[in-house]
Amino acid sequence: MEFVRLETKLPPKEYRSDLEPTWCPGCGDFGVVTALTKAFSEEQFDPTSLAITSGIGCSSRLPLWMNAFGLHTAHGRALPAAVGIRLAKPEVPTIVTAGDGDIFSIGMEHFPHAARKNFNMTLIVMDNRMYALTKNQTSPTSRRGYKGSLNPYGNIEEPMNVLTFAIASGATFVAQSYSGNPKHLAETIKAASEHKGFSFVNVLSPCPTFNKIDTFKYYKGRTIDINKELGHDPSDVKKALELASHTLDADNPELQNAEPFKGKRPIGIFLKVEKETFEDKVAKLKEQFMASNGEPNWDEILDKYRP
Repeated sequence: MEFVRLETKLPPKEYRSDLEPTWCPGCGDFGVVTALTKAFSEEQFDPTSLAITSGIGCSSRLPLWMNAFGLHTAHGRALPAAVGIRLAKPEVPTIVTAGDGDIFSIGMEHFPHAARKNFNMTLIVMDNRMYALTKNQTSPTSRRGYKGSLNPYGNIEEPMNVLTFAIASGATFVAQSYSGNPKHLAETIKAASEHKGFSFVNVLSPCPTFNKIDTFKYYKGRTIDINKELGHDPSDVKKALELASHTLDADNPELQNAEPFKGKRPIGIFLKVEKETFEDKVAKLKEQFMASNGEPNWDEILDKYRP
């Protein structure tokens, strides 16, 4: 089913609510809000038929700043809430916004299943590589050695490679962008919104309050566009997985000159493939049922389960 769209384009500002963001000055998540409004404008989405879900965390406040139907859910539950929207209202564009701690820790169990089933939704993760709302604890994407409030001697765990995980889970669109590059971020989110299937965009989004390593200053000059600079074809699944496997090389001092990124953080579309969506499969099942059984008698069905 096609998404509801307006006949004429609204300016980006029409997709913002009247509420002012309460994020810290300089937060990378501001860039995501700006990019979303631009993408929504280009896609001509109708604010009255647009859904944004989130979990818990700094990034999960994002629906409050948008002119859309926002659903601020429990910790880690933004994806299952979005699944419910997709099944009940498949004509409504559905965006999921989350942080690295929210989606890759307490909400991790939902990610691979939403991806492999290929729900037609876009997941945007604002990855600041730590928990910010609860005052600087290490998250699944934190660097090894990162000193958080509960890790005064440094993180002893290896960070999770979220891009390889997304590809291996069956996501049909996998990309990474950077909130300090608004043009690239807006283009990436627009491409993800246009894709029919499960789209995952990991956004490198610095936290100026707690993370003093992965800063805007650090990222300046340290990103490489895999599509424009390396000529990567996102339809090449094998190459996408190979490139994604080197995403965290920049963390390792011994790999600063290693191919393919030479110490830089890759941004761009790693994977983009076509595959039937879960919603389309459900629509076919409904057609088959109606052809064989006609309109269901809901009272009769519910009576079977009454005590």
